Amino acid sequence: MNISSPDPLHALTRRHFFSRCGLGLGSIALASLMDRTQALGAASGSHPLAPKPAQFPARAKNVIYLFMAGGPSQLDLFDHKPRLNALNGQPIPDSYLEGKRFAFMDSSFKNKSTLLGTKRAFRQHGESGMWVSELFPHTAGIVDDVTFVRTVATNVFNHAPAKLFMNTGSAQFGRPSMGAWVTYGIGSAADNLPGFVVLQSGPRGPRGGAVNWGSGFLPTSYQGVPLRGQGEPILNLTTPEGISEQRQQRAIAAVKDLNLQRLVETGDPEIATRIAAYEMAYRMQTSAPEAMDLAGESEATLKLYGVDKAKPSFARNCLLARRLIERGVRFVQLYHTNWDSHGGPGENLENDFEKVCREVDQGQAALVRDLKSRGLLDDTLVVWGGEFGRTPMGESREKTGRNHHIDAFTMWLAGGGVKSGYVLGETDELGFGPASDRVHVHDLHATILHLLGLDHKKLTFRFQGRDFRLTDVHGELVTKLLA
Repeated sequence: MNISSPDPLHALTRRHFFSRCGLGLGSIALASLMDRTQALGAASGSHPLAPKPAQFPARAKNVIYLFMAGGPSQLDLFDHKPRLNALNGQPIPDSYLEGKRFAFMDSSFKNKSTLLGTKRAFRQHGESGMWVSELFPHTAGIVDDVTFVRTVATNVFNHAPAKLFMNTGSAQFGRPSMGAWVTYGIGSAADNLPGFVVLQSGPRGPRGGAVNWGSGFLPTSYQGVPLRGQGEPILNLTTPEGISEQRQQRAIAAVKDLNLQRLVETGDPEIATRIAAYEMAYRMQTSAPEAMDLAGESEATLKLYGVDKAKPSFARNCLLARRLIERGVRFVQLYHTNWDSHGGPGENLENDFEKVCREVDQGQAALVRDLKSRGLLDDTLVVWGGEFGRTPMGESREKTGRNHHIDAFTMWLAGGGVKSGYVLGETDELGFGPASDRVHVHDLHATILHLLGLDHKKLTFRFQGRDFRLTDVHGELVTKLLA
């Protein structure tokens, strides 16, 4: 029996018609369902990280976020509490603990935690008279360029979800990080480097890993790209031996043509991301090694930061952060471990805490000074802090330590449109909770976006039927921080 071939037009469904008609009616239909720049951007030659206009005039162009992974003790660094010292060793009143939850319940309730005063000497510094402990002598020298927020509050008291919350505004996996939101909102001025770069130092990476700088449901073009502070910036980035530049260019062009064909057929924004990633990797074979090479830095600059060119360090990463924003990178995030001062091996408030303070003190102060001397601090926002703070009660371990604390801890900001030589918020006499001007993480996120010219309520992305944003349904602009 002979069956005649069906008419191809009859076999072509409406869905296939719209998906294949990439440069005509199908293109219009897809663009009505998707972000036009994502669906058609690669085909038209635009780049997903190309600079975009802010929603209103911005005070900052770039962000350098110094993330102290583990939760530094504000009571041993910035929040001077003479009353806490006077009550050292006494039980904390029950009224403070009612309704509270802590990461390690045994050390906070069953053993009836006692108050722990600091052994660190505090002094007032600068014209602003800010209190800083002896552990941060270099940081004490920049207090007149800094705003301290002593009453930051968060929702989550365990490390990995707390880091996720501080970075994404949610303790659940799958949300975009702040750096991803920023590059999605205003792109990046760097055309040969990622818009969002991550640098790490310390004995290990931050708990939670790459989700802290991920793009979540945003296109992956906006995720953070970890660069190594020494050696090859990204493993396997260099061209393999025996492959000429011409051969590599032909291969990249062939892959791009195939991806463009698929993009026109499907309108999948991840294909546009893939095209951009190939092109960026090719450009970074030259740009990334140059950006990470400190050979052109003066001896005076290396001495300012305390950098040993032969060793990776937080100080080196601070200097690299300056070099990256000079080259147009929008968001640079530095992670340094380990600030988890429970009192166990390698985590006590005596020698171990002193060591981690020394590792960051000179570099972070030098970064602010260096940016200011080069005229970069005015439009670069520097943010310093961890995922939470530490309790005014001690923790029963091998040595002295403190538990995780979410009610009030200290962060500081410099440049980028924030006040200088200013303290926002005061904690109670024990440093347990805010006495004035509580600043929630969502409020901090809203304020950082505002400084970049972005309204946190309008910077949204539609996913699974609803409009998501960094601050979710929360967040208020902290106007007292603005210069």
